Amino acid sequence: MKKIIFLTFFVFQTVFAQDRDALLDGLFDEEITMEKQLLPQKMIFTQSLLWGKNGLFRKTGISKLSLDQREKELKVRNVMLKSHQIIGYLTLAGMVAQGIMGGRLYNGDYELYDAHKTLGKWVTVSYFTGAGLSLFAPPPLERKKVKGFNSIKAHKWLAYIHFTGMIATNAYSKEDRDWHKYAAYTTFASYASAVLVFKF
Repeated sequence: MKKIIFLTFFVFQTVFAQDRDALLDGLFDEEITMEKQLLPQKMIFTQSLLWGKNGLFRKTGISKLSLDQREKELKVRNVMLKSHQIIGYLTLAGMVAQGIMGGRLYNGDYELYDAHKTLGKWVTVSYFTGAGLSLFAPPPLERKKVKGFNSIKAHKWLAYIHFTGMIATNAYSKEDRDWHKYAAYTTFASYASAVLVFKF
């Protein structure tokens, strides 16, 4: 009788352990699947650095990866991207004013030098603030692949040009007037195109 009880207990333990392991494996699989669904497969470096599965905000516990938290992050993303758009328009207006003042400076109206320099600092701050809002915004749930050329791709490609141009414009502001002017025109043209591309 003891052997039967022992054998029954042993079989029960073995079956239960297998079921328990299978259950735990299933939960782990579901957790991995959920993590994949909560984050897009591809993120830009700056987003991955902060919001990725092993990003800074995840490791420090500032923003744990969960459905509720991702919903909050998407609201933050929406605010950041709207702010990026508003600051983009303000930056464009500042660039137009900069261009007018710069043109007059090149024609010998040096009274505008201080105003041009001060506005240049404000434009630089607003530009990089807007860029930061876009680059460091939480990622979407998924990145949709769209075939062919579209306004989003154009906006991103132009961003490479005006980002480089903005750095060059500031770098050459005291070094070389001609290169400063060329960089400024290139930055303005690509930036204006990037802003306007969403309107068409």
